[in-house]
Amino acid sequence: MLELVKAGGWPMIPLLMLTVLALAIILERAWTLRRKTVLPPNLGKEVRVWASGGKLDPAHIESLRVTSPLGALLAAALDVRNRPRDQIRERIEDVGRHLVHRMERYLNTLGTISAAGPLLGLFGTVVGMIQMFLGILDHGIGDVNQLAGGIGKALVCTAAGMIVAIPALMAHRWFRGRIAEYIVEMEHEAIQLLDTLEPRAASARVAPGAHGITPTVSVD
Repeated sequence: MLELVKAGGWPMIPLLMLTVLALAIILERAWTLRRKTVLPPNLGKEVRVWASGGKLDPAHIESLRVTSPLGALLAAALDVRNRPRDQIRERIEDVGRHLVHRMERYLNTLGTISAAGPLLGLFGTVVGMIQMFLGILDHGIGDVNQLAGGIGKALVCTAAGMIVAIPALMAHRWFRGRIAEYIVEMEHEAIQLLDTLEPRAASARVAPGAHGITPTVSVD
């Protein structure tokens, strides 16, 4: 392996750097985007029980907010639970966009690596071919076997670029699909929470008026 790296020449240096960076991003995102970290089991059900029982003090909501992305989304809905349903949905959508941005952290970099890897590999191959043909121009063709070996060494960069790009592309697509799946499930949990909050919000809006009405008595 070390001999192949040496054969590729200096263009192998950025390819090795991209390899290390891609591996670090893949490991970090794989750890961060674990299902139990993003969607803790039974959290949505637990929050709906809180909401139906009225256990919605600010400290409780803040503790929910820091648990996970799902917790942050549900906490955002609880912050405006007494508002109309369309306003609660707007808040959920706004917070959801921020959460998606956080979950997609570093994925643009990973996508760039998957696109840049083959180009850097091709660049290294072109550099190697140029050096080889300049050597032929100065010293002639010489040994055909040596010429074939030089071409093989030049193609090492192309192979290295593909080795970097293919896992990066696969990981990028996989993380994107996983995040999309999470978003669908988080939206489902938020809608279920809205259905739980709606009767309470309606009663909260009616109750003050009911107690504040003074019956009028007509005097003839």
